[in-house]
Amino acid sequence: MTKKNRNPVTTRKGLSANVWTTIAVVTSAVAVTGGVLVVNRHDDLSGPRPGTIGANVLNPSGSNALTAAPAAVVTVVEFIDYQCPVCEAYYQNVTKSVERDYAGKITFVARNFPLPMHPLAVPAAKAAEAAGMQGKYRGMFDKLYGDYPTWALTADGQNVSEDAGRAQARFDTYAKELGLDLVRFHADAESPMVGNRIDRDKADGSEAGVTGTPTIFVNGTRFEPSGNTYAALAKQLRGLLDQALAQ
Repeated sequence: MTKKNRNPVTTRKGLSANVWTTIAVVTSAVAVTGGVLVVNRHDDLSGPRPGTIGANVLNPSGSNALTAAPAAVVTVVEFIDYQCPVCEAYYQNVTKSVERDYAGKITFVARNFPLPMHPLAVPAAKAAEAAGMQGKYRGMFDKLYGDYPTWALTADGQNVSEDAGRAQARFDTYAKELGLDLVRFHADAESPMVGNRIDRDKADGSEAGVTGTPTIFVNGTRFEPSGNTYAALAKQLRGLLDQALAQ
């Protein structure tokens, strides 16, 4: 089975009930058939489905763009939780390549939506926002997801970690690798400005109908993934982008 076909549970062998529970809560309609991810992601099927959401909610001034196109016809907004294993799997198998392949064509915005079952989600969001205040948001974003097991999971890789000290040590390493002023990085991470940014992201996400992560919007319309592999999800998302770019 190739990496693109692996699901966020089986990509890390031996994950405990802790992570199984996290994934079940974060993505409430995930099934595994024959070891392959099957996604029909609806966080709350009993509630109303949002229509097109305005840019003032999804992409307000000052939002962090991973890629930006001058006069972008297409804007993608993803609400994320840095410690969410499904978000990391999407990053590895779907969105990282979209950011690369559509650079200069679309604007791709990341918004924070830390979930309460992930104790390190807020510290990670603070690290990303603090890096952004020194112009290195995307660099920190890539390091947090690219090096996910070393801070987000326990040392044995079997549980979601609660070790804030271990995580902060990794965040400091990333900050040094990105050439950040470490004293400023620490001060910014704990500043009211960063806290307010995270709170606003969460409030905007809730207003847009976000209840789990990852949740993606393309030009204000929620992306509803279907398919039984990450390759299928990536193809579906790319199809929407190509269609929007062609209009």
